[in-house]
Formats: sequence, C-alpha cells, structure tokens
Amino acid sequence: MIWKTAEYSGWGRALKVTGEIARPERRAELLALPAAPAFGLRRSYGDAATNGEGRAIDMTRLDRLLAFDPASGLLEAEAGVRIGDLAALFAPRGWLPAVMPGTGFATIGGCIAQDVHGKNHHNAGSFAQHVTRLTLLQHGELVEVAAGTPLFRATAGGLGQTGVIVSATLQMRPCNGAAMMVTERRAENWDEHLALLDASTATYTVGWIDGTAKGASLGRGIVEEAESSAGLVKDHVPAATVPMNAPHFALSAPVVRAFNEVYYRRVPARGRTTVKAVGAFFFPLDKILEWNRLYGRRGFHQFQCVVPLSSAPALRAMLAEIAESGLCSPLAVLKRMGPGRAGNLSFPMEGYTLAIDFPNRDAARALIRRLEGRTVEAGGRLYFAKDSLAEGSPVRAMYPELGEWREEVLRADPNGDLITDLVRRLGLRSAA
Repeated sequence: MIWKTAEYSGWGRALKVTGEIARPERRAELLALPAAPAFGLRRSYGDAATNGEGRAIDMTRLDRLLAFDPASGLLEAEAGVRIGDLAALFAPRGWLPAVMPGTGFATIGGCIAQDVHGKNHHNAGSFAQHVTRLTLLQHGELVEVAAGTPLFRATAGGLGQTGVIVSATLQMRPCNGAAMMVTERRAENWDEHLALLDASTATYTVGWIDGTAKGASLGRGIVEEAESSAGLVKDHVPAATVPMNAPHFALSAPVVRAFNEVYYRRVPARGRTTVKAVGAFFFPLDKILEWNRLYGRRGFHQFQCVVPLSSAPALRAMLAEIAESGLCSPLAVLKRMGPGRAGNLSFPMEGYTLAIDFPNRDAARALIRRLEGRTVEAGGRLYFAKDSLAEGSPVRAMYPELGEWREEVLRADPNGDLITDLVRRLGLRSAA
C-alpha cells in the first residue's frame, strides 16, 4: 500500500494539516496497514478527521453493499458507503436509512463514529440506534461487535478511537416512496418557532432560523415538516459547483441580511405544501458542490450546541448575541431533539439544538468561545462533528460517560495509534 503525502482538512477548511494518507481498495489491503485513524469524505467540519501528527486511512474505496434482506430491511454495507447513495437506491424500493444527516456525502463509518442525528431525532433517535452490529479492525484483526455492548457504546459517537469501522448492519426504515410531501410555515419570532417545533407530529421536522433578525423578529424562520410519499419525483436541477474561493465580501453582513429576507419571504404567509425528491429535502446543500468555498480561503467554523428544554431562554440569549454580532451566515438550523442516543459520547439530549456557520475571523472565533461558555452554563453540550475551537475541560464536563468510554478505548487502542487532532486538542483520552 502506497502512502501519499497530502494537505487535507475537514469541511470547514479552517484547520488544515499535511500528512500521509493510504486509500485501500479492498479489505485485504486494509488489514495489511499499520494502525492509524480512519476517515471517509471528511464532512465533519473541524479536526475530527485529521491527524496532523501522523498517518491516516481513507476508507472511501471500501464502499460495497454486502447483503440486503428485503423482508426485514437489514442492510450490511462497508464503512465507505455514502448515505445519499443509500437513499437514492433504496427509496424507490420502499426503504430509507433510518436516520440521515444534512449531507448525503456522509459515510456509514462517519455516521457511526459521530452517532449523527437527522430531521427525525425527536421520534427516531440517533443513527447508531439503528445499527444492529458492526465490524471493527483492531490490532490487525476483525472484531464483530453487537449493539448494546460496552464496546459498541464506546464506538457509537466514539470518534473512531475503538478501531477502524470496516462495515455495519443497518436496520433500514420503511418509506412510502422516493418523494417527500413537505409543508413549510413561517415562524414570526422565537416563541412561535419553538411552538411549531414542539407541536409537530410529523416524521421529519426542521427549522431554518434567520440569525440576523433582531427585536420582535428575533428567532423568525421557516419550519419544514415532511412525510415520505409514493411516486417518483426526479430532481432535474443539476449540481452546481463553486469553482473557486469566494471573496471576503461574498457573505458580508448586508449580503446575509438581504439573502435571509428573501429566503424568509419565499414561503407565503399562509404556508405551502410541495412535493420534493428525497435528496432535495434531506440534502439541499449537496446540489452546490464545494459550497464551503463560499467562505473564502480561510474557511469557516460552525457552532452547534444542544441545551435541555428548560434552557430555551439561554438559547434565545445566544441567538440574540449572534444577531447583534452581524457575523452569522445564512446557514442556521434549529431543531427539537428527543432523548435517543446510542453511545457514551453521543451528542443528542432531549432539548433544542442550534447550528450556525461563521466565517473564520477573529471576531467570529471570539463569539463562538463566548457561546461555548453559555452552553456550559445552560447544561448543554457541543457537537464533536462541528467543533473546531473548544478547549478540553469544559467539553469533557459535558459528557458524563467519558470515563466509561475512556476505559474501553484504552483496551482497544492502548498505544494511542488512533488518536486524531480533535481527540488530542480536547484531551479526551487523558484522565487529567
């Protein structure tokens, strides 16, 4: 296997590293490699998938479907399979991955390592809750891991520290077809936005929030509810590509305010219901390839937290500070989460989650650090898949099962061969 030196980063492009990367084509090639952290398409925003102090394994060529039972919906697939490909292939056959993140470019291995959540967390929980078993590579050998075991719980949301995820068996979810019936409603302010999320009984619910709105309009946005629908809906819009890094003014405060105003007004005051293709609903940004270039060559950071239901006022205060800063981008999401989580370090808790992108500037980094402090005070937690700036002590305190996770990791990787930049930065494997 040839190791090639390359510069690479997470999706935010703010934290770049240079290191040796191997990309095995077959399982036998993977087994022959020395132990190293693994990554997929690096859709985590920060440094969860980078190893600036050593080598890394690119798993994207290990992307085969191994078995499917159409009676039960059990699918066995390799870790490099993309979630969007599964949705496109199986939705016409009446099945969808039970949980899908906001991009179809996330791989199965990445979805397990971050225990991702989707637009249906309030009723379906997190991704790894629908994984019945998985295969890890540990010390040159394949290890089968059943759901619910301590090793499984350390692997789900465990940032790849228990071994390289090679394959997994997923419990797919029945659906009515390859279309989505989507209802959009305006929320005029924060209270109405939360009320719509709380009252939703739809299978899929998500809120876009205007991070620039202030005063009486603070928290305004659009709430989408959706159900799968019979029939085939073809998405005729070809994917566009951002060909180069955008200039710094492309997402300036006036531009973002103007875009958000238009985007909010596109939904009539009475609301509307439309039919969309599966991919258009679940992965809207995937139609703009390399959209991260819109933030320029310096990249961007995302802040995502979840706070308990009782801490909604604290989250509102965070949003007010964001709106006053004039730093946010149009990409801002608010969701109601349920209690479901599969692993020791899984992000979800019952409450509200807010996710907002910021360009990589000094003022934005300072703002994010203040928001992280507010998250601690609110009894919430940060999402490892999005984090690139946090410091160790506050984050470690957000995850009460960190000690259990650390014990399993020490048994699985005693020499620290799988440590990534994020794990190193936050000191997650250190007892101190």
